[in-house]
Amino acid sequence: MIGRGLVLHRILIIANDVTKARELDSGLTQMGFDCLIAGNTKNMVETAKKQTFDVVLVDIDGLLTSSWAKSTLGQLREKKSDKHLPIIALMPGEMLNGIDSNLEIDDFVVRPVDLPELVVRVKRTLRRTSNIDKQELITCGDLMIDPAKCEVSINGRLVVLTFKEYELLKVLISNRGKVFTRETLLNQVWGYDYYGGDRTVDVHIRRLRSKIEDATHTFIETVRNIGYKLSEHV
Repeated sequence: MIGRGLVLHRILIIANDVTKARELDSGLTQMGFDCLIAGNTKNMVETAKKQTFDVVLVDIDGLLTSSWAKSTLGQLREKKSDKHLPIIALMPGEMLNGIDSNLEIDDFVVRPVDLPELVVRVKRTLRRTSNIDKQELITCGDLMIDPAKCEVSINGRLVVLTFKEYELLKVLISNRGKVFTRETLLNQVWGYDYYGGDRTVDVHIRRLRSKIEDATHTFIETVRNIGYKLSEHV
């Protein structure tokens, strides 16, 4: 039975272990979600494209490598061009230290999965990515953010960002000239319970700069020993 007051959202579960995926499906269904299970197969993307879903849960193990995620998960996100498609990874704790910083996931849950924790993370991710259609365009010189489409463009040219890069840019551009410490950015974009440190912010800022800045555009300024801000002189 779907819990009272819960919004029915569709979740795509990508996993090699179908038995565990079904257990997860059962638990999430009781919490008010509608799930689709897809195995790590060649036709998985085509199967998923025939469905509509709001969040992807990926059970990462030795077979779901970084290269696989970049190619396959990228294809899943491309089909959802009207809206960012959040991806949450399920992984064993021993993988945390060696996780690829370029792996485009929005959040993760350590296995064995604690269902209440997973539901909280899914709901929080959905809140971040929904109800943005009423927001107006945000501009800074040639840079523009369209919150309704979760799109970033420079002089009309679309720039492909990960969700964290997008959220980071949105915080900075919405508070132009304000200096943010790394800790503040970490809390606002990743959340107070994020398992990580200040270096996470530096890595994402560096990747963000590489995508939106060039010889004629400098948007983000480093404030030495403090953090970052969006330039007031763009």
